[in-house]
Amino acid sequence: MTGQTHRPHLRFDPEQGPGAATPYARYVHLAELHALQRPRSEEPAEYSFIVTTQVMELLFDLLHHDWTAARAALRADDLDAALAALRRGQHTQDVLVGSWDLLATMTPAEFGAFRPVLGEASGFQSSAFLRLEFLLGNRSEGLLEMYRDSPAEYDELFAALRTPGLYDEALAVLARRGLAVPAKPVTARHRHDEAVEAAWRAVYTDPQLADLVRLGEALLDTAERVTRWRQRHYSAVKRTMGGKPGTGGSSGLSWLKQSADQDVFPELWAVRNDL
Repeated sequence: MTGQTHRPHLRFDPEQGPGAATPYARYVHLAELHALQRPRSEEPAEYSFIVTTQVMELLFDLLHHDWTAARAALRADDLDAALAALRRGQHTQDVLVGSWDLLATMTPAEFGAFRPVLGEASGFQSSAFLRLEFLLGNRSEGLLEMYRDSPAEYDELFAALRTPGLYDEALAVLARRGLAVPAKPVTARHRHDEAVEAAWRAVYTDPQLADLVRLGEALLDTAERVTRWRQRHYSAVKRTMGGKPGTGGSSGLSWLKQSADQDVFPELWAVRNDL
């Protein structure tokens, strides 16, 4: 109606009386959020470590939201929606990569001062991170063993292991467009495949498949950011603890180096040799 000011409809909790938290604080659960940082040592660097890892976990969830949206759009052959979701995810990835700056100056002495209170806790135990790895095609059923005593997480990851990932759905788009893409078990870890590389080569050399080139480049942008995150993780661990075993018993530095050297969506990198 002309002359009226339109305001967003805000729903307030009727049980909140005078003196209650602001609507913003209630909406983002501010009190709960700021009560989650509970250092177990007197080392000041532990607080930074807790905040940074909690931020990363939230960003893992956000990235999962973006990638699952992209996967659903690919399944529906909606390339525009898929590209938009991948772009959103790339912004999330940039923040994830930059979040390592918060730990960049932590010295071995500072980390060593609170490392004993971590016990067997390790970032490798992050189920949110593992969901992302499965979405990328980096699958390993053996990794589920650490969740045997956490049924909800185990069931969620078990289902994720058996659901086509982001790249699987991208290759399915190529197959539906008439390109020769071999069928593979969903649970198989994705490794370089000559036939898949040939399919991408056809995409990049056929002007009628220009929309699929945009998809390939968007996937490569995503893959490059995954590698940047892995490299920063490797550097941070190398700086703060060197080659000592991880708190969860992992091989630590050597595993991170191997992960950082592994190409994500390898055929998209390999096809560059012939273009």
